[in-house]
Amino acid sequence: MSGIDVDVVVVGAGLAGLRCAGALRRRGLDVLVLERSDAPGGRVRTDMIDGFRCDRGFQLINPSYPAIQRHVDLDALDLQVAGRGVRVVDADGGVHTLADPFRHPDLAAATVTSAASLRLLRPKAVVGAVRWALPAMGPVRRLQARPDAAVGDDWDRYGVDGPLRDSVLLPFLSGVLADADGATSDRYVRLVLRSFLRATPGVPADGMQALPDQLAASSDATLRYGVEVEGIDEAGSSVTVRTGDGQSTVARAVVVAGDAVDAAQLTGVDTSPMRGLATWWFAADPGLSDPFLRVSGSGGPLANTAVMSAIAPGYAPADRSLVQASAVLGDSDPVDESVVRSELARLWQTSTTGWELLTRNVIRRALPSQAPGLPVRRPVRVGERTVFAGDHRDTPSLQGAMVSGSRAARAVVGLL
Repeated sequence: MSGIDVDVVVVGAGLAGLRCAGALRRRGLDVLVLERSDAPGGRVRTDMIDGFRCDRGFQLINPSYPAIQRHVDLDALDLQVAGRGVRVVDADGGVHTLADPFRHPDLAAATVTSAASLRLLRPKAVVGAVRWALPAMGPVRRLQARPDAAVGDDWDRYGVDGPLRDSVLLPFLSGVLADADGATSDRYVRLVLRSFLRATPGVPADGMQALPDQLAASSDATLRYGVEVEGIDEAGSSVTVRTGDGQSTVARAVVVAGDAVDAAQLTGVDTSPMRGLATWWFAADPGLSDPFLRVSGSGGPLANTAVMSAIAPGYAPADRSLVQASAVLGDSDPVDESVVRSELARLWQTSTTGWELLTRNVIRRALPSQAPGLPVRRPVRVGERTVFAGDHRDTPSLQGAMVSGSRAARAVVGLL
């Protein structure tokens, strides 16, 4: 076709864009990926700071995700898994361990004792939690076909209340969903629960950046970094992609693989609102070695905290520890660092005065909002020659991003 520079332009080198580009190249199409940043990954990036690996926000890879199993070499990532469970810190500073007894049999007695101390074993709440969780064990299609509501409302309906809800479920899920109020789709939360039941999440030994780096290297597409896409113009059997450097590329199709806000701004097509998270990264003394996620069972400014170097030793120099602390962002600015340090001192039962703040990530667009009633899978083709890819088209997760990339590739092949 005369006047065509490339078969497909992919806007964005996040997980969705990279997965899409790789799938299209395997179909023999010529693919150009344009990324405004200086490296692949989108929201999945890692910064090296004084020998510490600081991911841009607290993120984990769940090896049970089908798209991860299908398209990622997990052995090459050398996934370092976290403790399978959570430590809950009560209002008096008591630390309670809730661990999977099959993965951590030495903590079985402590888990029973902690559950009793936290008053988690109230029959009504336990029965309600089991009834609520059971659909997550069945087929995904049946789960997706169930009526939907906000997870908080569904917990009300099942009688999931008291400490089990307020001290464990909501604090733990707030960091996973960027939702501190239980407003997320119950149908999606059950999918999240399903993935946690099937495997223990972790991080690559070299940081989360290793994931997009692997996808970029295997994509066989042409990648250009530092390029801002300013406009997309469809015209009959082609589409023109205009960039900030004054250049234009004519393609047979374009895949917009940015986040929900960028995709909407570039195309005018309505997408999902985004939820935010803030993460502080501290260099601490080497004494902290707990691989379990830690949450407050009595409320507070943080969603969770973890010693990343206890999960993946390569995240920190041998003589230091790396601690992350994450908070859900509302409309206001993140809490002050002094508040974070005070809460961390309570959660870790140690002074944080000497901890060095390495960096703070304020990510206003961390995850798309998965509102009740919103389909888990949404259309990717949004124009005659324009296709979407991104976790706003599927679930707000690494799985959703990669699945959307595969779906976008199939849609492009179909329209070409």
